[in-house]
Amino acid sequence: MPRLREIPRAEVTDEKILFFYDRLFGPDKDPAVDHGTIHATPGDWWTVFAQSPDVFRHAVRGFALYRNASLDPLLRELGQGRAGYARGSQFVFSQHCKQMRSLGMAEDKIAAIPAWQVSDLFSPLERAVLAYTDGLVHDGGRVADEVFEVLRAHLSDREVMELTYITCMYDMHATICRALKLEFDDRPEPVEEVRVPEGVEVADLSADLAGA
Repeated sequence: MPRLREIPRAEVTDEKILFFYDRLFGPDKDPAVDHGTIHATPGDWWTVFAQSPDVFRHAVRGFALYRNASLDPLLRELGQGRAGYARGSQFVFSQHCKQMRSLGMAEDKIAAIPAWQVSDLFSPLERAVLAYTDGLVHDGGRVADEVFEVLRAHLSDREVMELTYITCMYDMHATICRALKLEFDDRPEPVEEVRVPEGVEVADLSADLAGA
């Protein structure tokens, strides 16, 4: 379950939200109750973002960037997919793997994204996009000059700007999905203490390891 309440159809008055409820779920469904989009996702990103019509509209305007962008869609999706993986969002990573596949990217390249650094499947430009994405997500924008020089050798300033903005936008979406437990990011915390069995007395671990 997401951490915020989903907004049922009956409470929605904003036309933009209703448009997407109809388009993605069907006009006869209440997406807050009858989950499942036409893209085989739970759909609670939409119903939780509907908490704020202004936030919802701002977010979907960001998706419209694709229509007039100069950047190669495969490079765009490569950045988005890697951003999802780097941020640890199963939802963002999964969605953009699907999109890369629909654009014709080979399966072995998609499978290599988690360990792109040791793969020889990517072109120099693709490797630069992946390294740039890691600099944006892992290092907060700290990008080596050598990485940027490869981007500038292959892309226009406009394309680099689009790559930067869209990748950072999806880093944000990945972070939000994890924080609010939306879509495929509604999963248990993977790191928790493994306790000793009942009745076992734990010795001083530090003393034992230090030979005291």
